[in-house]
Amino acid sequence: MASKDYEEFEDLQITITLEDDSTVDCDVLTRFPLNGQQYIAIAPVEGSGYEDDIYLYRFAEDADGEPLLTVIEDDEEYDAVADRFDEILDEAEYDEWVDGDEKDD
Repeated sequence: MASKDYEEFEDLQITITLEDDSTVDCDVLTRFPLNGQQYIAIAPVEGSGYEDDIYLYRFAEDADGEPLLTVIEDDEEYDAVADRFDEILDEAEYDEWVDGDEKDD
């Protein structure tokens, strides 16, 4: 994904705890604002057994700068965040396509 913020997060990983109390190491895909709130998209690392999943959370930082992820429980909010993330993916694909065409010239 070629999101403008992607390079900033390229090597970041977060470990999350799922509802069944299992933990999953995830790569940070991107962080983005929507309606005055920050959100984060993460994907499980390869070999985790959850590779096809993408998780979306509210994002904040504590006083020490540590990430705080909050589950998005409101369906309407989640749908808006998922739609925005889809737009970011579409923009990244477009940017890749355009950048690829320029390299081919």
